[in-house]
Amino acid sequence: MSAFDDLLAHDHTTQALGQVAGRLGWDQETMMPRGAAAQRGEEMAAMESVLHARRTDPKVGDWLAAIDAGGLDAIDAAKLREIKRSYDRASKVPAELAARIARVTSMAQGKWAEAREADDYAAFAPVLAEVIALKREEGAALANGGGIYDAMLEDYEPGTTGADLEAMFGALRPALTELRAAILDKPAPAEVQGPFDERAQLQLSTVLAKTFGYDLGHGRIDKAVHPFSSGSGNDVRITTRTNPDDPFNCFYSTIHEVGHACYEQNIDDAYLLSPLGRGVSMGVHESQSRIYENQLGRSRAFTGWLYGQMRDAFGDFGIADEDAFYAAVNRVSNGYIRTEADEVQYNLHVLLRFDLERALMSGDLDVGDLEAAWNDRFEADFGYAVDKPSNGVLQDVHWSVGLFGYFPTYSLGNVYAGCLHEALRAAVPDLDAQLAQGDTAAATGWLRDNLQVHGSLYEPREMIERASGRAPGPEPLLAYLKDKFGGIYGL
Repeated sequence: MSAFDDLLAHDHTTQALGQVAGRLGWDQETMMPRGAAAQRGEEMAAMESVLHARRTDPKVGDWLAAIDAGGLDAIDAAKLREIKRSYDRASKVPAELAARIARVTSMAQGKWAEAREADDYAAFAPVLAEVIALKREEGAALANGGGIYDAMLEDYEPGTTGADLEAMFGALRPALTELRAAILDKPAPAEVQGPFDERAQLQLSTVLAKTFGYDLGHGRIDKAVHPFSSGSGNDVRITTRTNPDDPFNCFYSTIHEVGHACYEQNIDDAYLLSPLGRGVSMGVHESQSRIYENQLGRSRAFTGWLYGQMRDAFGDFGIADEDAFYAAVNRVSNGYIRTEADEVQYNLHVLLRFDLERALMSGDLDVGDLEAAWNDRFEADFGYAVDKPSNGVLQDVHWSVGLFGYFPTYSLGNVYAGCLHEALRAAVPDLDAQLAQGDTAAATGWLRDNLQVHGSLYEPREMIERASGRAPGPEPLLAYLKDKFGGIYGL
């Protein structure tokens, strides 16, 4: 066998073990008994030690040095690129530090859930401080003298810097705050009237998952506090949640996670358990979940179909017709929770987190001051005060598990989705007629063929440019939001 063949064989096993580690995380969020948290932390640390050892094995470096990249085709060159990136990054992080991070973040996840339930940030702050200290140490090792936060971003959106994001988000913020203010000056649409039976919500969420192309023969839907998608290839699982007064929480969480899951399920089978057999970045991943959820799922055409489905499932829920239902689905209103925010305000939630976590990583913000900083920023951005920690600093799981640099990819994904939606509309001119029948095949097929099938073959920015025909920028997203919400609110 050649050095390249040996490298791929080694990586294949590493990829498989990574999937096993991911399944431990899925179980922790869905079915694991609470009392198992400490043991699971040790299990996760053990798995991370094995994975880190494989990713940094000196043999990988020897194989990389022996391979003539000039003799590889485009697919093999991309595989080499991804393996080298992983090796270079993993080699900079000491094995003992990687294991400590896995152990502490597994424990911190349980502490976060308990603190959130008790609305007690002080109970979570000490372990969060420990997580931040470890992530700073890791970031410093990865940065090699550069910016710690930029080094962290490389894990989620290769090739993007904090300065890049700051410039992009700087263009988004004033336009969004202006649109938000104009909308909130208008009368609010009617809301649906519950309660909505949980079993019926979950049944309809399964219908929606299938409608958007999720293959339940290679997946499953469970409940979790914080909905997520897990896995790749032939085992891709999603979670959702229910609220008796707000069925949209369940339905659109499901559609959102299906967008993530379909990306993974639709990657070329030839890339299974290879470096290309996963989504290329979290920003590109988020573009899929957001375009499924919003541009498709919250469109006037699709909500017309969904209205009939909900009438069949729940009877009369206080909305007179399809137009009123479309307005109810897209209702802009005050709220605390990022995952429940409307399209206009969602990115304002993300920008708050982006700025705070950069300050935490730089040392400009102390963990002890984080809750107050969050509350001050929220009131400045949204005009009202946070009422309790579970609606504020404790609402998201990300920081407890060390995902610093992850939050900005949510807004980056929205920007990408705006570019993709513009191209999709041009490619499928009768899209609305199909969505009105509950038929998403043309839309999801276009996304599959133009983006999802490629996995990590292309770099993130190149992936979006190839699919949309334009360089990523906020203009299509802002035009879409102004047109959509201007129509709903008569602006």
